[in-house]
Amino acid sequence: MRAIAITPGTAGARLITRPEPELTAPDQIKLQVVRVGVCGTDREEVTGGRAMAPAGQAELVIGHEMMGKVVEIGQKVSRVRVGDYAVFSVRRGCGRCANCNMLRNDMCQTGLYTERGIHGADGYQTEFVVDSETWITRLAPELEVTGVLMEPLTIVEKAIAEALKLAHQRNPEAQITPRWIHGQPCLVAGLGPVGLLAAMVLRLRGAEVYGLDIVDATSARPQWLTTIGGHYLKGPNAKCPEPMALVLDASGFAALEFNLLDALAPNGIYALTGIPGGNKPLQIAGAALLRQIVLNNQLMFGSVNAARGHFQMAADDLAQARQTWGKHIEGLITHHLTPEEFVASNGALAPGVIKAVVEWT
Repeated sequence: MRAIAITPGTAGARLITRPEPELTAPDQIKLQVVRVGVCGTDREEVTGGRAMAPAGQAELVIGHEMMGKVVEIGQKVSRVRVGDYAVFSVRRGCGRCANCNMLRNDMCQTGLYTERGIHGADGYQTEFVVDSETWITRLAPELEVTGVLMEPLTIVEKAIAEALKLAHQRNPEAQITPRWIHGQPCLVAGLGPVGLLAAMVLRLRGAEVYGLDIVDATSARPQWLTTIGGHYLKGPNAKCPEPMALVLDASGFAALEFNLLDALAPNGIYALTGIPGGNKPLQIAGAALLRQIVLNNQLMFGSVNAARGHFQMAADDLAQARQTWGKHIEGLITHHLTPEEFVASNGALAPGVIKAVVEWT
């Protein structure tokens, strides 16, 4: 079968041939890969950036944002049937820490996890994949197109769920539920796929959502946001109309991430999902920021990866989003590539892209 591989640390991707995987345990599932999303991590890998091949291999099959169709199941599998659409998750636990042993691989304490297509395990940019039932989430048939958005959606599902848990723990008497955010002003910074999916989740929960980016208001991303009822703020110096109960950063720009604290309301919660690159020093008013956080009871936390429960939340929210906005959600997927086209692109994407996917069937 065909697959897209890299040599970690070396620029360029190539098509290779691998043996088609077979079931080797009764709890395993074989998927025919339908499509795989392309994100910043993939582009970094293709240009020679951060990646690790499996032990004993020189090359890594990339790709982690996948969806596929079940073509074979082991005797002990009960959560999916042949013909179902489904996704496999990305991270596999270290097997050593308490969190990983409770299937909270997203909270690994040792850092010795593997991630398919990224760190120590082959990924999903290929025709067929096999893995354990532990890592699968079934998709409703109507998610045949948008199911490829599951993995990036789980990132914000976790961050928003954590914010709600923190709000409840701070004031248990308030009986905070997922509806706590209903009607509350929330800011999402960075309107890439992750930011737009965060806006979608918050809108499904009834929040008043503001999206911050630097692109023209008539371009695709702001237009997608406003169609689901969000409000667009242009430019890093844009002023929020009111203090924000929740700020979620998906930009990964360190200076902006600090500046966004100015938008946070008293008792507000700030979730960081964007990962800054580089090591350029920043000058910040550290004492003033810390005073603000303390005197206003504000919380700021980072969130990465996701657990199995967040994948189910993502599947449920994608189905609800389709009921609410119809095929508008599919508009996040703007570019469809063949494997050959992706390899030839060397990780470069066309102007105006929101989400590009590689089509395997």
